[in-house]
Amino acid sequence: MTSISAHPLHVDETDVQFYNENGYFIYQHAIFPTAKFQRLKDFFEDLVVNLPQDKRPEAMDVPHFAHPELFEWLLADEVLDLVEHFIGPDIALWSSHFICKPPSDGQRVPWHEDSAYWGERLSKHEVVTVWLAIDDSLVENGCMRVVSGTHNHGFSDYEPVDDPEKQVFSREIVSQQVDQSKVVDLEIMQGQCHLHHSKMVHGSNANTSARRRCGYTMRYMPTSVKVKNMSERSTHAIYLARGKDLGGNEYSDPTTQFVAGIR
Repeated sequence: MTSISAHPLHVDETDVQFYNENGYFIYQHAIFPTAKFQRLKDFFEDLVVNLPQDKRPEAMDVPHFAHPELFEWLLADEVLDLVEHFIGPDIALWSSHFICKPPSDGQRVPWHEDSAYWGERLSKHEVVTVWLAIDDSLVENGCMRVVSGTHNHGFSDYEPVDDPEKQVFSREIVSQQVDQSKVVDLEIMQGQCHLHHSKMVHGSNANTSARRRCGYTMRYMPTSVKVKNMSERSTHAIYLARGKDLGGNEYSDPTTQFVAGIR
């Protein structure tokens, strides 16, 4: 498979096959030119420094609703060209999330599947997450971990976590269903990314190091995936990123701020 656009893209059929078989793919190249990535990092630094004192930096969900400026990166050709190799040319933006683990007390992300939290909102769980490293993401500061091949399974069973104050989620997959022999640490440097399927079992350890770890998750799906009861829900928005709608979805305007409850 050749690059879809003029800028360099280091993906081929072997990489797509690896993703299809294992549920994840590490892209060890910078997605954005240096200046464009630095603008995103600077934007994030402004957001995190102005967080309310009662809000954890791991919980910066759907920031593009309040900050349409983020569509510069969410709808960028550099990202969509990469995503197109894995889900095809008709692409919808499902969500995004800054997850920042501060040094010393960064929370653990329990083992989970994204699909378990989205439940029946989607007609099928064919969502790919591009996890862009704002900081170096290494074992020492709590990089993301996956259980290879689990994207082909159904929904796992969950139980309450211990010490919920130290965890991002209050429940996690029961330990008997997490095959530790298949766990892979997804180490990447800032500006690089990894991709994972929405049914992939994944998580990350707490950050007890002296180094911050932040990533920006950008989530995309084929437009053939139908978001159910979208007009009634009005608490979430999706965006047509590329191509045409194939599922009869409603899309919001990326040039305006989205306000929950108003359409």
